[in-house]
Amino acid sequence: MGQRSGRQERSKKPEMSLRENVTAEEEDNKEEKKELKTKDQRLPLVFGVADLKNGAVGLYNMGQTCCLNSLLQVFLMNIHFTRILRRITVPPNASLKRRNVPYQMLLLLENMQSGKQKAVFPTDLARCLSVYRMDLFMQHDAAQLFLTLWNLVKRQIKDQDLVTKLSDLYTICVQEHLACQICSSETKRNSNMLTLPLPVLDSNSHKLKTLEDCLQCFFHPEELTGHNMCFCEYCEKKTPFLQSMKLVHLPQTLTIHLKRFCFERSADVHKLSHCLPFPQELDFNAVLTEQQSQAHDSEKAAWQYELFAVVAHSGSAHSGHYCAYIRSLTECKWYCFNDSTVCQVSWDDVKCTYGHSDLYWGQTAYLLIYMKKHPQ
Repeated sequence: MGQRSGRQERSKKPEMSLRENVTAEEEDNKEEKKELKTKDQRLPLVFGVADLKNGAVGLYNMGQTCCLNSLLQVFLMNIHFTRILRRITVPPNASLKRRNVPYQMLLLLENMQSGKQKAVFPTDLARCLSVYRMDLFMQHDAAQLFLTLWNLVKRQIKDQDLVTKLSDLYTICVQEHLACQICSSETKRNSNMLTLPLPVLDSNSHKLKTLEDCLQCFFHPEELTGHNMCFCEYCEKKTPFLQSMKLVHLPQTLTIHLKRFCFERSADVHKLSHCLPFPQELDFNAVLTEQQSQAHDSEKAAWQYELFAVVAHSGSAHSGHYCAYIRSLTECKWYCFNDSTVCQVSWDDVKCTYGHSDLYWGQTAYLLIYMKKHPQ
């Protein structure tokens, strides 16, 4: 289970700009229409260029927005995502534009790419998100906020072809198996997910040592006995079951959620900060067995990945701070995006997010984003 984490920083603009009530149907003034029209005319010119045209640009923290800032950088540095974003239909009026998340993300990207400032305020996007009851002045969990942002973008894109492309870009498919241990009856069901939620402890609460170990643990069959038994229609009673997951499909952009936050017996959430190395290159065929996948050979041939980004958390289960390490797909260089501060880093710097149990404020990787090396 994830936690809500972030660190409050002093806003560089008055909080009133975001805390004021957002009126969805306020009258459009001529000056705003002119400004939006000018931006709309600039979009086709700006969005044909490569990312990082003017260098890496940061995002100012407007309260407790380090989590949002980190995720926005991961989205907007992904050229496969921005290709979809650049093709959206522009909302027809100013009121709809203010409420449209993908359009506001597009304007934010334009603002980051067209100027020479070291950082920009994501104020308009933050106002837009507040329309959908996203409280930006509270601590967020990065995995949960990622799902919220992604679903808002998907729901507000009108072109169904782009919706399909967005789903194909991020959606994982697994097959769930349940087999009765008495009569051997079996049920199968395919499920889609946007993140692969990997445990960092095994079934005996022992610390897993590598990302590959976490993958093996996730796909390892589990016996459901005692209080966990399921009702078997054929046996007409609760019986022991064997539950397993098989991998069916992996997307171009694979998001892995390391479940570093868990409940103790006291029902209190605590963070697991132990060292958990992850590779720059990940081949699922070398990690999973034949029994752990349910995919064609052509599908499995593309299961080779390179690390694209790490969303790292520092602090405890109750408070902390997020930043993002991202490898530019156009420059193949690593950058650290820490709100308004952006700097080039090395792979050794990225490895510092492996974790360390003795460092309270040490960074630990929470989300790992991998890209296919050879997409189909």
